[in-house]
Amino acid sequence: MKTVLIGAGSDLGSHIDGARLGPKRLIDDLASFHQGKKILLEQNSAIIKSRSLADKRKNEVEVLKFNKALYDTELQYLNEGYFPITIGGDHSIAIASSLASMKKNTNIGVIWIDIHSNYHTYQSTPTGNLYELALASINGYHCRELSSFHEGEWIPSKNTVIVGAKSIDKKERENLKYSGVTVFTMDDIRTQGLEAVMEQAFLIATEKTNGVHISFDLGVFSSEFSLGVSIPEEDGLTEEEGIQILDQVLMQIDKITSFDLVEFNPMRDDGRKTEQIAVNILAKTIMSAEKKDSI
Repeated sequence: MKTVLIGAGSDLGSHIDGARLGPKRLIDDLASFHQGKKILLEQNSAIIKSRSLADKRKNEVEVLKFNKALYDTELQYLNEGYFPITIGGDHSIAIASSLASMKKNTNIGVIWIDIHSNYHTYQSTPTGNLYELALASINGYHCRELSSFHEGEWIPSKNTVIVGAKSIDKKERENLKYSGVTVFTMDDIRTQGLEAVMEQAFLIATEKTNGVHISFDLGVFSSEFSLGVSIPEEDGLTEEEGIQILDQVLMQIDKITSFDLVEFNPMRDDGRKTEQIAVNILAKTIMSAEKKDSI
């Protein structure tokens, strides 16, 4: 299947700068490897970005405008038969990429590979960073304003799976409890094993759906490997474990409708270690996607 790399160069969903620069850097890194279509959307440089923790709807208008443009771009290429690989940007861009895939495929699940669950609402967010609301918005859970550009159903929470969560606060846990989303924590990965967790994740995400959207946040790696993200965390995945999860994902490539890789921040990447991990993930995904439907 033909692939398109869609760079979503926005960090408007976070008070931290730099993730907007990640997509261009990674697309440039892949220039000789990926000969196919490449699109780069970048946030308006004239925007005066809100960073106030008291602002609970930080950059909402600007995030919506960017995501509307991204959503339309994703739909265009999905309708032309491309497999979109979207490179963020902060994780708020996944609202557009996942819902475009939902619009095209009628009914899909989502596997959200992230140390953060991103399941806050406007009422529960402690920071007002809109990436914190991204997955809840995709499910239409209390923050549908963030997906107001989408015409269609939201991705069902019963077909939504978070893999690798660790940093979940009390209010977010309550949202997840009432939403019906399945959460596999870092502890679950350690006790059950990667293969078992990913097998269950795909069973849930694909039950009575037409496929699954994958959203892979580089912050799922432990800070030793993910200094090049805006908010690194301790005790995440090792590089080897992250690639093992990706391999489990790509074994199911025939069920995958679209793929995100988000949160690379080159301004914070010491020794370009996170950049190299990101390039490896994208290269493996491109190779697998281009073999899709080839038999």
